[in-house]
Amino acid sequence: MSLTTQEIDYPQLALNIKEWGVSLGFQQVSITDIDLSQAGEQLNQWLEKGYQGQMQWMSEHGEKRYHPDQLLPGTQRVISVRMDYLPDDSNMIAVLKDENKAYISRYALGRDYHKLIRNRLKTLAKEIEHAVPNSIIQRPFVDSAPVMEKPLAEKAGHGWVGKHTLVINSQAGSWFFLGEIYTSLPLPIDQSTEQDQCGDCKACLKVCPTDAFPAPYVLDARRCISYLTIELKGSIPEEFREPMGNRVFGCDDCQAICPWNKFAAPTAEKDFTPRHKLDNRELIDLFLWTEAEFLKYTEGSPIRRLGYERWLRNLSIGLGNAPTSDSITSALKSRENHPSALVREHVIWALGQHLMLGANKKKRKRKITNPEIES
Repeated sequence: MSLTTQEIDYPQLALNIKEWGVSLGFQQVSITDIDLSQAGEQLNQWLEKGYQGQMQWMSEHGEKRYHPDQLLPGTQRVISVRMDYLPDDSNMIAVLKDENKAYISRYALGRDYHKLIRNRLKTLAKEIEHAVPNSIIQRPFVDSAPVMEKPLAEKAGHGWVGKHTLVINSQAGSWFFLGEIYTSLPLPIDQSTEQDQCGDCKACLKVCPTDAFPAPYVLDARRCISYLTIELKGSIPEEFREPMGNRVFGCDDCQAICPWNKFAAPTAEKDFTPRHKLDNRELIDLFLWTEAEFLKYTEGSPIRRLGYERWLRNLSIGLGNAPTSDSITSALKSRENHPSALVREHVIWALGQHLMLGANKKKRKRKITNPEIES
């Protein structure tokens, strides 16, 4: 005989959900309510200032982003999960300091996290459905819908939103992905939340190469290298090109310098292991990939979403910031007449950088000026 809603032992079910989640590879599984009124106000203030840039989807869907029960009618709780992704010994600082290497954000070195985490969440949702024979409403999300994952994670007790606007966990740092299951089950809510422990520290704000933080806890995405290299569709403004250094897909500086990340553990997920040695590749090697090679080596990777054109755009800037050499100028000239106007523009800029350096015999300043990032 099926259990009625009244007969379900919700506290035990919540404990079971957490155990199932951990067995699926999540480092933490927590449950929260759906009150995001404060986060909604902050979002609207952020949007009014235009900090979202070209990310128009941030202002779409009306109130559904901060009213989960409007996105999925019947939602009463959110099951929030986190999964570590930092690869072991990923040469992070060494690559950042080597101006001939391409720096790719650590989350993008392995397989695309969206599919992996979504499949795990689907499995978890099925476990829940099997335990509750009654009809329930559920839907998993992984950075794929108007879901305010960071405020939800903070409410659920995964950590606090730091001054760099990422969630920090006092035991695990910030190198983790988030995912959610919206559910109609009235599960008990986790009360153990972490208080903001950033204190007077401003390391993440100071180290940002493009000064993307107009204030603590506020990110102007239009100045952020992750936005510029991944979300921006067109030309990258010249004022940001030199500060970008060798960062060709995303930027991790604000996490790399965060003192709390000394507690971050390497991921146990093999799919997050760097593929095709992308954690330590020369800019020239990647720039000379044909489109077929780009598609081959980025299959199943978050990098694929860039497309070949913007891949070359970003790498052109990296090469423009690298020390002048015959091999670099030769590589850039090989794309000087590329059919894409976007690629040509950035290649010409890069060549101009080397011509200027050659004429003035100036030593290019290092892209990492804050020694704290090495700690």
